[in-house]
Amino acid sequence: MMQVTAIIPAFNEADRIAETIGALKSIEQIAQIVVVDDASEDNTAECAHGAGADIVLRLKQNGGKGNALAQGVQVAQGEVLCFVDADLGGSAKEFGKLMGPVLADEADMVVAQFPRSLRPGGVGLVKKLASFGINRLSGYRPAAPLSGQRVLKRAVWEQAKYGLDGFGVEVGLTVQCVQNGFRVKEVPVVMTHRETGRDLQGFKHRGRQFIQVSRTLCRLWLRQRVKIG
Repeated sequence: MMQVTAIIPAFNEADRIAETIGALKSIEQIAQIVVVDDASEDNTAECAHGAGADIVLRLKQNGGKGNALAQGVQVAQGEVLCFVDADLGGSAKEFGKLMGPVLADEADMVVAQFPRSLRPGGVGLVKKLASFGINRLSGYRPAAPLSGQRVLKRAVWEQAKYGLDGFGVEVGLTVQCVQNGFRVKEVPVVMTHRETGRDLQGFKHRGRQFIQVSRTLCRLWLRQRVKIG
């Protein structure tokens, strides 16, 4: 069976990361857990060590989610990679559902489809932009275009060369996965994580997300135009 590595990008997640790691350790197929502390201001790294992470990388500067994942992939030993948000807590055990299709070679990348949010958030503008862009660039219609919970073969990541920055990493990964001929599957899960609400912090987060997703889509569109030309 292919070896599986779970990669957790984390920024100021000292309160949840130990529970997340504990849930992943209960999944017997996961052989390695890598935490990338993206220059946290709390004791995220210490909590990750204490919870039993196999490798904890501490970055000196915050480089964003895409960079943290890339750093984790570099040290990961697995042929199959799980991208796990640090704030999933006990619901990270649902990764067992996502791993099945990849390990059975029924898909090359599996994306978690979360249940409907119970907390009012934004107006869905970032999700609509991501879904539209992915469809226009690849022909694939995603149900969960922004989901960061993914299980994929290492080759999917290694062949995705562009647009894997910041909050645009999921969009860039999906587009290039399909363009490179890999199989994508979305699987419903019962996962929970910290949600942004309709407050100033929530709108700032969605604003950054919108800018970074837009930038990723522009880069991928320009690359596609160059290849066609």
